[in-house]
Amino acid sequence: MIKKLRRKFVLINMLLVTVVLCIVLGMLIFSRMRAFRRESEGAMRAMLQLRQMNAQGMPPRNDQDPENAPQFPKLDLEPGGRNKPFNATPVFLTILDENQEIADIVSPGSSEVTENLASEAVKAALFTNAEQGYLSNLKLRFLMQQTPDGLKIAFADTVQETRSLHELILACILVLLLALLCFLVISIFLARWALRPVENAWEQQNQFIADASHELKTPLTVILANLRILLSHPQSTISMESKWLENTQSEAQRMKELVEKLLFLARSDANSTPFVSTHFSLSDLAWSCLLTFEPVAFEHGITISEEITDHIFVTGDSGQLKQLLAILLDNACKYADNEKKVTVTLKMDADRVLLKVCNTGAPIPPEALPHLFERFYRTDKSRARLAGGYGLGLSIAHTIVKNHRGKIAVASDEVSGTSFTVTLPASRENYP
Repeated sequence: MIKKLRRKFVLINMLLVTVVLCIVLGMLIFSRMRAFRRESEGAMRAMLQLRQMNAQGMPPRNDQDPENAPQFPKLDLEPGGRNKPFNATPVFLTILDENQEIADIVSPGSSEVTENLASEAVKAALFTNAEQGYLSNLKLRFLMQQTPDGLKIAFADTVQETRSLHELILACILVLLLALLCFLVISIFLARWALRPVENAWEQQNQFIADASHELKTPLTVILANLRILLSHPQSTISMESKWLENTQSEAQRMKELVEKLLFLARSDANSTPFVSTHFSLSDLAWSCLLTFEPVAFEHGITISEEITDHIFVTGDSGQLKQLLAILLDNACKYADNEKKVTVTLKMDADRVLLKVCNTGAPIPPEALPHLFERFYRTDKSRARLAGGYGLGLSIAHTIVKNHRGKIAVASDEVSGTSFTVTLPASRENYP
C-alpha cells in the first residue's frame, strides 16, 4: 500500500509539473510568434508608406520631401533618447499598375529580390482576395494597400522567423525534458520524505494489531481450555471445579483490562478520548494514590517515601492524571529490586509542576530507553508477563501527559535506579 501511495504521489506531482511547464513554455512560444508577426507587419506598413521613389528605387531623403518620406526610427546617443532598434525583418515592396502588372520593386537594404519571386508572390497574394495574409508555400506575409499610384503589396520574409521559432521550440522541449527529469528525482525524494510518517504509522498500526491479537489470544486460549475441562466433568459441582472457574474469571478480568487499555489508546489516536478539564489539587490526588498503593507495597516489602509539596494545583482531567500516577507507581513497585524502595516527589520547578517517581533495581538497558513508551514494548517479556503487564502502561502514561501538554522522560542507571519524570503546566493558583 505504501509503495502504491508513493507511486501515486510521484505521478500526481509529475502531472502537475508537466501541465505547468507546458503552459509556461507554450505561452512563451505563443508570445514570440506574436512578436515576430507584429515585427513583420510593422516592417510591411513602413514599406507601404513610401509614396515616391527616386531613380535608384530608394526612398527620398527627409530634406527633399519631408511629407512623403518614410518615418524611420532615429538614433540618439543621449541616455534614454534612443528609440526602438531598426527592424531586421527582410521586406520588399511591389507596385502594380492598372493591369495589375509589377511596375516597380523596392527592396531596401542589402537584400535583393528576383523578379520571378516577386511575380510568384504577387500572383499568390492576389489569388487570396484578402488585404493581408500568409503565403505558406513561399513563406511570405503580405499586406496590400490601394493608393493613387497603384496597388502596393508589401511582403515580409518569414524564413528567419520560422527558423527562430523552430530553435525556440527545440530549446523548450529540451528544457521541458531536463526539468521533468530533475522534478522526477525531486518527486521521488519528496515522496519518500513526505510519506515516511505515514509508513511509520502504518507499520505501527500493523504491529499494534498483531500484538493486540497475540495478547488477546492468550487469555482466550486459557478460558476455552478451562471451559473444556468443565464440560468434560458434567457431574461435578461448582465447588469441585472452583479452581477452573477462578482461573477463567482471572483471565477474563485480565482480558477486560487489556481491552480497556486498547480502547483508551484507540480513542486517543482518534482524538475522541473524553477529557473533563477541572481545576484541582494534584497534591491531594498524589496522596490518595499513595494510600491506595500502601497495602500493595507492604505486601511486597517495598518502602514508599514521599516528598510531596502541598497546595500544588493543575488544570486537567483528574481521572487521567490519577491513572498516570497509578501506572507509574505500579510500574515502580513491580520492578523495585534490591533495596525495594520507591520515592515519589511532587514539587514546583520554576513555572512547571514536577512529578518524579523513582525505584531501586536493575537498570534499564540504554538501547531500550527510547522504546519504553511504545505500545507492547517490554525489556523482559517473560518477566513482564509474570508481573501481569502487557506493555501498554507506559504508552498510556505518555498519551495522558501529551493530552495535558506536558512531557515525560525516563532515566536509569545502577546507582540511582530508574526514575520517571513528568512536567506539567502549573495553574495560577500556585503563585501568590
